[in-house]
This record gives sequence, C-alpha cells and structure tokens, in this order.
Amino acid sequence: MEQEELTAWLRLALTPGIGNDTARRLLAAFGLPQAVFAQSAAALRPLLTPAQASALAEPPEGLDALVQTTAAWLAAAEPGQGRALVTLGDARYPAALLATEDPPLMLYLLGQVGLLDSASNKPPAPASQAPEAIETGANGWPDRALAMVGSRNPTPQGAQNARQFARALAGAGLTVVSGLALGVDGAAHEGALAACDEAAPAARLATLAVVGTGLDRVYPRQHRALAHRIAAQGLLVSEYPLGTPPLPANFPKRNRLIAGLARGTLVVEAALQSGSLITARLAAEQGKEVFAIPGSIHSPQSRGCHALIRQGAKLVETAEDVLEELRWPQVASNSIAAGAGQESAGGQNDDESTLLEALGADPVGLDALLARTGLDTATLQARLLTLELDGRVGRLPGGLFQRLGQA
Repeated sequence: MEQEELTAWLRLALTPGIGNDTARRLLAAFGLPQAVFAQSAAALRPLLTPAQASALAEPPEGLDALVQTTAAWLAAAEPGQGRALVTLGDARYPAALLATEDPPLMLYLLGQVGLLDSASNKPPAPASQAPEAIETGANGWPDRALAMVGSRNPTPQGAQNARQFARALAGAGLTVVSGLALGVDGAAHEGALAACDEAAPAARLATLAVVGTGLDRVYPRQHRALAHRIAAQGLLVSEYPLGTPPLPANFPKRNRLIAGLARGTLVVEAALQSGSLITARLAAEQGKEVFAIPGSIHSPQSRGCHALIRQGAKLVETAEDVLEELRWPQVASNSIAAGAGQESAGGQNDDESTLLEALGADPVGLDALLARTGLDTATLQARLLTLELDGRVGRLPGGLFQRLGQA
C-alpha cells in the first residue's frame, strides 16, 4: 500500500465523529478515501452533519505519527510471519465480514498472511457430500471456521473441554476462531495448535485470534508466547490501530468479528452475564449455529450455557456433534479427529460398567476419575451425563460425583 493511500485510510478511520457506518456511506458515494477528501463541502453536505463535515476537513491529531508507525510495522515483518493492512477495498478482505451488520474499515493482520492469497484453506468436499453442504468462500479465508468462546475463569474441566474440543475440531480440518483472552479462549487456541503440531503440515490456518488491542502489543501479557505460536501457524486479527491499549469497551465490540469470521459459535463455559453470550447472540443474529456444552447445575460457569440451550442452542457432547450439525465431514484421518467424546461401536455398555466401577462407593472428583479411567475430559463428561440422566450417577456440590443405587 502506497503511503498516500495508507494516509487516506487512516485519516478516514481516525476522524472524530466518523464511525464505520458513516465512513462506508462516504466510500459508497465517492470511492476510495482519497476521493472522499477531494470532495467539496457541498458534495459532502447530504451525507454528513455540520460537525462531521468540519471534523473531516482537518487531519486528526497524531495522524502523521500513526502513518509512520504503521508503515514501519508493515515493513518489519519477521521470517515466517507476514503483516498486512486489509481495507474494505482490498480483495483479501474477508467476505464473511462483508455480510455482517458492521464490518470494520480496516483489518490489521499478523501471521500466515500468505495463505489468504491461495485457495488451500478450503479442503475439497468429498464426492458424496451434497454441493450445498460446504460453501465456497472468497479468497483464502477459511470457510470451515468455528468460533470457540467461554469464561475467562473456567473450571479445570471447562478449560480441558476447550482444549480437547478445539484439538478434535482442528484435527478434523476446521479453523478455530477465538479472542486470545485468558481461560477458554487461550485453551481453544492451544488445542487447535496442538492438533496441527501432531498432524502433517497443512497449508491452512490453524486458528484465528481476534484481539481488542493494536497488534503491536499482546493482551493479556501471559499470552505473549501463545500469540507468537498463533502467528506461526494461524493469524492474529485486529480492527484497532497500532498502539491501541486494552480498553474495556473494545472487547465486547470485537466479539462481532469473532462471530462473523466463523460459521458457528461453540460456548464452552459461561456465566449468565458474560461476553461469550454476546458472541453467541451476535452469531444467532447473523443466522449462524450456536452450540453449548452443558455442565453441572451447581456451577455458575455453566448457567450461561444452560440458558443458551433453553433458548435453542444445540447441546453438544462431542466434536462429532458439531461436525454433524454443520454437515462438515472430517477431512483428517488421524486420532485427533476422533477426539472429544466419541464412542466405539458396541462398546458403550462395557465403558459404562468400567466407569461405574471407577466411581466406587464414595464421592469422587473429575480429576480422580480421569486418572482412574484414562478417558479424555469430554468423553468422561459425556458418559457421566448419560449415567446422570439414567439416574445412576448424581452430582454433588464441589464438583463431585457419586454412584447412585448402591448399597
């Protein structure tokens, strides 16, 4: 991008009182930002208030410095990590966001930007798959993308579920989209990266992290190493200019991008008042599927998921549940793709007997059951839920389980 074009885009985005909606109307009327700033006051009057017109006439404070900072950042890409600023006028702008209510003017990208110039992110549909089952997207943005969100303070079981579901889904060929926050977000990114570490290298994005700061800083700081791993195997995405600090208002706003870049949203754990439910609501408003993992009725971190299920979200116990609902076949034939809670044919009764034996006569926690059975968390929780619905297992306060009907 030439500096003159970069300056015009940044000026339009930073002008006080000119939000995304007004900026898009100006672009629709006049073309590129350079053309907007070349218009007379009379031409702009029908589209702007007097205050907006006055603000647009003067370059915003700090523009020159930001242009220099952005140009230097774009030029300083490290080996294996591309950098890009994608605007509404760019062919690489994600088509999925164009279909949302409030697409940002610009997206800052850090990571495997080169994959956006290829079609390799889109695995071919099997011949047996109906043509409408897998949509063909524009440019290299992944079509098979699922958002995974949840609590910043999950239970140990919730964090483990997030890792294992993400690992299974990424192993099945999906790109996991999340927000790099503490808790479920970070666990989802880690699970997706683990799947790619264990599988043969593939020319697709492992995970997308949509952040609420400028891409020249990492928030939270604890995720600095994780952010570097994402840049090496996926993509960090932000609509905010370089230097933007972690302002509280930015995080709920970025949730619309998490929902918009994915074909569905899976909520792992969430309280009733949480940003994860905002993401789920935005996904539903966009006509996309919402999934939720059930949990203990005694856990506040499960109440958001239970509320979503009552409102029509799909209850899921395994990664296969998500794939089947979205009509996406698995495209990876490894153990990862079989993860998160799948039952072997004809073995469920034996598995239940083994689990009942592992429960014993005294209340026991999930960690102890994991050690006794050797199952992964998602599989164990799915089987416990089945036994609970059958009246053979009860949940106790403190995350304990007890076998029922025993003398």
